[in-house]
Amino acid sequence: MDLPSISLQQFQNFLLCLARITALIASIPAFGSDQIAARSKIGLAMVLTVLLFPAMAPYTPQTPLSMVWFGVLLVNEALIGILIGLVVQMVFAAVSFGGTVVGYQMGFSAANIFDPQTSQQLSLMSQFANILALLVFLTLDLHHFFFRAIVESFALLPPGPLDFSPGAFDNLMRQASHMFVLGVKFSAPVLALLLLANLVLGIFARVFPQLNVFMLSFPLNIGIAFLVIGLTFPAISSILRREFDSMGENILTLLHLLK
Repeated sequence: MDLPSISLQQFQNFLLCLARITALIASIPAFGSDQIAARSKIGLAMVLTVLLFPAMAPYTPQTPLSMVWFGVLLVNEALIGILIGLVVQMVFAAVSFGGTVVGYQMGFSAANIFDPQTSQQLSLMSQFANILALLVFLTLDLHHFFFRAIVESFALLPPGPLDFSPGAFDNLMRQASHMFVLGVKFSAPVLALLLLANLVLGIFARVFPQLNVFMLSFPLNIGIAFLVIGLTFPAISSILRREFDSMGENILTLLHLLK
């Protein structure tokens, strides 16, 4: 049985699709973790490219490309995949920032652990917040969203030169600034209660000089923080869900600005 012949144009288009999908898989949560072997990521990218290539083929170049232009488009495709993943990573960075602030106020600033997802040393509460956000991410089946986002990104922004207009940079900066606002929202309830607790302890220290406020503050701050986190867990999950729901709109806006 004769194997179907593959033209140079089809092979180039396949590699362009593979570059965008590989960059996206390497930059989104769950799949982009260092816990997953590189060969597994490459294998998943290859399988997804083979499955989705028929849907993406109409939006790829219809004539063979020169080697120089093909190399430029490969870099552009990898950059698009990274930018799509960056939109999601900003939400997780905000959660990690909020967890770090909470952990510092609780007295866990010196208690860091190794995070296998980022290969960095993170505070205990930051790691806890990351795992919580990842569970919400997987519960909402948002990892399936990227399969559709890949095809839609090709329909909206086919392989070609990117327009890094001021609007695209402004959009990225606006999303980055929102990351800090979101981090403050996560940590605000705990910070408010801990500030009130420290104020009360300060008053007690003035009224009862014999009271060892320093030793009392550690278990009190930890207990209050965990109590507030447990009580505000539904609100935190709601905020995460709202941010993840707006993720698709943010990605589409960014792709529109890169056209």
